Amino acid sequence: LCFPNCHFFLEPTPTMPELPEVETMRRGILGAVGGKITLVEKTRCLKKPISITPSIAQIRRRIIGKRITNVDRIGKRVVVCVGGTAEKANDFLILEPRMTGLVLVANPPTDEHMRFRMEIAGSDVDEIGFWDRRGLGNVRLLNQTELNEQLGPSKIGPDAIKISAGEFFERFSASGREIKVALLDQKLIAGVGNLYASEMLHLAKIHPQRKCNEIKKPSYTKLHEKMLDILLDAIKHEGSTLSDGTYRNALNKDGSYQNMHQVYDRADEICFTCKKNKVIRIVQSQRATFFCRRCQR
Repeated sequence: LCFPNCHFFLEPTPTMPELPEVETMRRGILGAVGGKITLVEKTRCLKKPISITPSIAQIRRRIIGKRITNVDRIGKRVVVCVGGTAEKANDFLILEPRMTGLVLVANPPTDEHMRFRMEIAGSDVDEIGFWDRRGLGNVRLLNQTELNEQLGPSKIGPDAIKISAGEFFERFSASGREIKVALLDQKLIAGVGNLYASEMLHLAKIHPQRKCNEIKKPSYTKLHEKMLDILLDAIKHEGSTLSDGTYRNALNKDGSYQNMHQVYDRADEICFTCKKNKVIRIVQSQRATFFCRRCQR
């Protein structure tokens, strides 16, 4: 059943974090590299439990006493590499924030939503914590084989800030899907989410409902350029903290890229680009999309 003004099937707010926010989290805990893990615990939390696999006891056995050799990122996931070398770790601790998760080094927004923490000796970072208000994120410890099976190239597309313009065109141009919907497919490209997809399509002057196979190569080249510009600038500003304040960096501070948004969450406000039309909000695949009909014909 559906009723007038029904919003049951629309996405929740916020849709964060995306690539810039997770990359900011990754950079925020880089000081842990070289440190030895001395404690691992699933913190006491009375809220909806998150998935932690394998058991906390098994995680302890595998990584306590081991050194953190690198901190990487796969799409919207922070990857703490443990044991071995920076080039070839033994285990990979995946911290996946989903919608409201945060990777922190101190001062969680609330104590009651802390889910997981590690203490580290001999590095610039004394501890790494995973906080999640809604309990949608997860923590996974994987070996190399499991990492390849679950998060390898057959499951996750090239990273959005590393993909070339040529590969970007090849991956999208044959699809019959709407371009905004396709940009959110993590098998095609990793890291782009709802917020930044709306922003990059606006700056590239592409209508979000245009079919991928109807967009010409020069437009894809421009979209690729704007994607890099936006994502790298958002990383520089440590991501976007939306009105509910959920996303925070590793030091529990706001990002500032929300001040640069051109269309996202600006429905019925005048477009900053053309200064004539109002920004419109539509729904695509149960996700809110924001765009300007004048700028994105």
